[in-house]
Amino acid sequence: MSPFNRREFLKLGLTGGCLIAVGGSQDIITRVFGKAETPKKVIILGLDGIDPHLLETWMNQGKLPAFQKLRSQGDFRPLRTSIPPQSPVAWSNFITGTNPGGHGIFDFIHRNPENYIPIFSAAATEGAKRTISVGDIVLPISGGKVNLLRKGKAFWQHLEENNIPATIFKIPSNYPPAVTKQRTISGMGTPDILGSYGIFNYYTTDTAKINEDIGGGRIHEVYVIGNQVEAKLPGPINSFKKDRPEASINFKVFIDPIHPVAKIRIHDQEFILNEGEWSGWKRVRFSMIPTQSVSGICMFYLKQVRPEFKLYVSPINIDPGDAALPISTPKSYAEELEKRFGAFFTKGLPADTSALDNDVLDDGEFLQQDDFVLKERVDMFEYELSRFESGLLFYYVSSTDQRQHMFWRLIDKEHPSYDPKLASKYGNAIENIYIEADKIVDKALAKVDKDTILMVMSDHGFTPFRYCFNLNTWLKENGYLRLINEWKQGQDSFFLNTDWSKTQSYAIGLNGLYINQKGREAEGIVPQGKTKETLVREIAHKLESFKDPKTGEHPVLRAFVAKDVYTGSYASEAPDIILGYNRGYRVSWASPLGRIPKNIIEPNTEKWSGDHCMAPEVIPGIVLANRKIVLRFPALYDLTATILEIFGIKKPKDMIGQSIFNLRRP
Repeated sequence: MSPFNRREFLKLGLTGGCLIAVGGSQDIITRVFGKAETPKKVIILGLDGIDPHLLETWMNQGKLPAFQKLRSQGDFRPLRTSIPPQSPVAWSNFITGTNPGGHGIFDFIHRNPENYIPIFSAAATEGAKRTISVGDIVLPISGGKVNLLRKGKAFWQHLEENNIPATIFKIPSNYPPAVTKQRTISGMGTPDILGSYGIFNYYTTDTAKINEDIGGGRIHEVYVIGNQVEAKLPGPINSFKKDRPEASINFKVFIDPIHPVAKIRIHDQEFILNEGEWSGWKRVRFSMIPTQSVSGICMFYLKQVRPEFKLYVSPINIDPGDAALPISTPKSYAEELEKRFGAFFTKGLPADTSALDNDVLDDGEFLQQDDFVLKERVDMFEYELSRFESGLLFYYVSSTDQRQHMFWRLIDKEHPSYDPKLASKYGNAIENIYIEADKIVDKALAKVDKDTILMVMSDHGFTPFRYCFNLNTWLKENGYLRLINEWKQGQDSFFLNTDWSKTQSYAIGLNGLYINQKGREAEGIVPQGKTKETLVREIAHKLESFKDPKTGEHPVLRAFVAKDVYTGSYASEAPDIILGYNRGYRVSWASPLGRIPKNIIEPNTEKWSGDHCMAPEVIPGIVLANRKIVLRFPALYDLTATILEIFGIKKPKDMIGQSIFNLRRP
């Protein structure tokens, strides 16, 4: 049965068939007995982070036959990415067909000008506006909600308005999902059950790990007493209670006294794990009040039984079968997938890069986890492909991005974290994920007929991240940022040691730099107008001129002035300068959250060793299609215009792209 027979948005109400012309031969949509059919069908594979240089190299070596076949059927081009080339920015360009000035997403992290505090850019949560207290319990009368902060209309909303069905699987920058009756499920940006980008839990008797200040995880000291471990799994904040305690679940681990095996008991579930074994998904339920609870899913990994006990628990994902937060449209779409496939990753960045960076998972264990992600993606893709009959199918793969972030150090001998021993074992991790992506392309090619347009795209490419650039330190050393206490430099985040009465500029996020503007920032001192304009141009010029004293390279290749590169209704909300880093350089781990280390440049010793937050010309993405591409330098927003043209929809005024094909050519 066609998946679109039951789609409410079609609202056919027909007893027979008819043709509806919406503006030309390309626009004809045939409806027969409630079944929607479009003359053209579109399949788009979003393979995050595929790099044109690596792709072309391995295509030419014959390692990627499906990519090669698609290129021979149509065309291949590098794809101009966004400014800056961060995933939420780039995918928002594609979703809306605009630049950041049109959709208002400029970085992973924006700032609140009233207090200089970093905030997530893509979504915001509102608590209940009205509550009632009964003892120590606070009951919401009006419900809270999660708001999507990306502005502009998504391309699938345009399709919906023209009665063209679409399935949008895991596209980033769409949490919570934009309002639509199309089938969509949210991707990058979707939080875990705590509302974070992902917090793992690690239980160990290894005291060397205890009380470490790590990002993305919590380490718990446990004791083995009588071959048993008792522990708590922390959950979300219980907002039903006045003191807002953290909900938690008690669990026990029973260790076999002889064999490297343990039994875990949580709720009424019991399961046995061998050392080095993953549990698969386990449902957990956090009780808030007698009538309210929150369901989540997580995986347990028994890393070691003895001599030290080590148990990893993945971030608790939103349960797709009983979602506590909005993750799909309609809500039943996530539930449908859960019924067919069981529990699946819902957290936007599914593989736990923080656990790998902090040595909680090793390289092999991380790859095992990401293999689970990839298998889920492939299984669901095959399902959606098998029932795709009309309109548009977009499908997203995250593993191509996350493995390049974490394993670039093993293909770059100049990287500070290069390890020849690990390279001999895992140095093919990036090549292997390109090969797996090739298999996905092959599945799509098998579905293509003469009326199907297939596009394979990435939002950006990749390059080594060898050196950290402390942007706020550079501002301080050049007199644009002042400290309250010089001796405390590097000790505080969130600008706690910053003297705003003497600070002209500061940096928040991965690529953004702001002027401390009077009347805009809480303690702004730089007047708007010519004074600010002169300061912006001065800082941009100095940043591009600065050289790394050790390498002689320019860490900042481009310092874009926002007013020069952004257009649209939200351009005024942008950072004043957007930094485009050179190959090998990226903003440090400290600067995005307002810490000011003592050195301007430091080696990047993290496992997160490949990146794309550079100048856009350094890391273009890719587009391949089974049609000839007529644009010489296509951009992300051009693909959006292309989608509308394929279905005969007039491009809205706010879209800035143009079709990459010449569909009118006979």
